[in-house]
Amino acid sequence: MELEFHTPATYRIRVKGHLEERWSDRLGGMTIEVTEQAEGAREITLVGQLVDQAALFGVLNTLYGLHLPLLSVEYVDNS
Repeated sequence: MELEFHTPATYRIRVKGHLEERWSDRLGGMTIEVTEQAEGAREITLVGQLVDQAALFGVLNTLYGLHLPLLSVEYVDNS
């Protein structure tokens, strides 16, 4: 299936900082993985399927509101 604006797709989003698992529901049900980096810095990886790109923008807006610096957004697939 081809990626379109209004179709479900799986994304991987990386941000710098700390986020507890309880935020998963607010972030479209994405799984949250925290990785310790050098000098105690933390990197968060969110992975999950979102219903469309409007939901993706909602997740990004929530992360922005939490002041978590965005490192990357990657389209994984739409299966």
